[in-house]
Amino acid sequence: MIIVFLKDIISEHKSFGKRIFVLAKTELVKTYKGAAIGPLWAVVKPAFTLFVYWFAFTIGIKKLGHVDVMIHDHILSFDRFLFMLVGFIPWFFISESITKGAKDIRSHRQYVTKINFPVSTIMTFTSIARIYVHLALSLIMYVIVAFMWGTSWYNMQIFFYMPLMFLFFLFLSWTTAPMCAFSPDLENAIVSIMSGIFWLTGVIYNSYDLPAPLDTIMLFNPINFFVNGYRNAFLYNRWFFEFKTEFIIFIVEFIILFFLGVFNYNRLRKKIPDVL
Repeated sequence: MIIVFLKDIISEHKSFGKRIFVLAKTELVKTYKGAAIGPLWAVVKPAFTLFVYWFAFTIGIKKLGHVDVMIHDHILSFDRFLFMLVGFIPWFFISESITKGAKDIRSHRQYVTKINFPVSTIMTFTSIARIYVHLALSLIMYVIVAFMWGTSWYNMQIFFYMPLMFLFFLFLSWTTAPMCAFSPDLENAIVSIMSGIFWLTGVIYNSYDLPAPLDTIMLFNPINFFVNGYRNAFLYNRWFFEFKTEFIIFIVEFIILFFLGVFNYNRLRKKIPDVL
């Protein structure tokens, strides 16, 4: 049955074709329409957030200027700004995908009420709009990393992590967006727990350095997989397959989320127009 549902979703995307990318561009324009500096807000907001955390940990109460990480039996010391920068870049995309992804159907209800509009594409074009912003931020990050730390072939792993991250949180929105269309309370709950999720993810600290069993528990956090992945690619110079346990756990979670998203979307999609 899930295979049939998946075929329906693929068919919806196939029939809609290029309009998905047109709507993604429209989504970006709508997001920053009327703002004096326009799309620059996509950079200003993350930059200010990063500055606040950097100031707190380097100049404020902690006064921690560097992060020491064990890499291949050697301890490397990273400037905290650089360490946090590489962790924040995937986090900005992830947090937006979780909070706004849950609202996608409700905030685009005008499309839901249209006849023959493929509802599943709403989550797709909004996710594409977010990945455009992520690409711009990643480019800025790459320039800073190249200047402060250098480049290597390991950096190419971003072409592995980024599409995987896009798909993972697209599948998550297939589950959360239809449910939030029925229950605004769930939408509010997701927003409320995001600050807690931030601290449970190694965005500002090295999760590999946590004491047992916390270091093992953190392996089950898929957000942590991407944060560590970006650092592996740009700072640690380690390949993703060097952490077999973490990778296998993530793949299992990825497959489960995929089937859950397909099932949940198809279970609720016919009832959504009546609710909205």
